Formats: sequence, C-alpha cells, structure tokens
Amino acid sequence: QVQVVESGGGLVQPGASLRLSCTASGHTSLTQIMGWFRQAPGKGREYVSYITSNGANTNYADSVKGRFSISRDNAKNTVFLQMNNLKPKGTTVYYCAARPHDSSDYQIARQYSYWGQGTQVTVSS
Repeated sequence: QVQVVESGGGLVQPGASLRLSCTASGHTSLTQIMGWFRQAPGKGREYVSYITSNGANTNYADSVKGRFSISRDNAKNTVFLQMNNLKPKGTTVYYCAARPHDSSDYQIARQYSYWGQGTQVTVSS
C-alpha cells in the first residue's frame, strides 16, 4: 500500500514563494519517480515537474521553468517543490504523484499510479 501526502500550500501574494512537500509511504520501489501536477477550477490536470529516484533527472513545464525547483530527500521519502515568483493565478490545487518506473511519458498524469489528495495554493493580492 502506498500513500502520498502533500503539504505546504497556502495563500500568498504574487511574487512570493512557497515550498510544497510530498511524503510517500509504503514500498519505496513503487515511488521511484515522483511528479507534481496542478489543477485550476474547471480545468484539466496540468504537468508541473518530475524527478527521478536519485534526483539526477528533473524536468519542468515551460510555464514554471526558472521559477520552480524540484528536489527529493530519499532518506525521508519526501519530494519538495520550491515555487518562487508565484504568478497571480487564483486558486490551484497541487498534486503529488508517484510511479515505479521512469519513461518518456512523465508529463502524462494517467501514467502515475499513486496520487495525493492535493494541497491548495492561492496566489492573490
């Protein structure tokens, strides 16, 4: 059984920073690949970033490149998403996802096996 739990969301002003955390429990072999997605009200789930098991490979959506940074602490089974210079997008729910193996389709939400409940991020002045 794998559980994924996100935390760190909140209400911030445009230009501010937030650090999201995602902790996975269960068999670590099932959570080698971790990704972040987000979803605004009435919209589909959007890829944000992903990281491989040893942190050697990361990737970002063009919309967050240069502002967001993903990292992981395998000793704590935790992945972080540092978000800087947040844009005024209103309310968005950020989801953490996990899967056992790496492949080229890491931007596709349905390719992830395990999901958290999401953490809400509101960027508004």
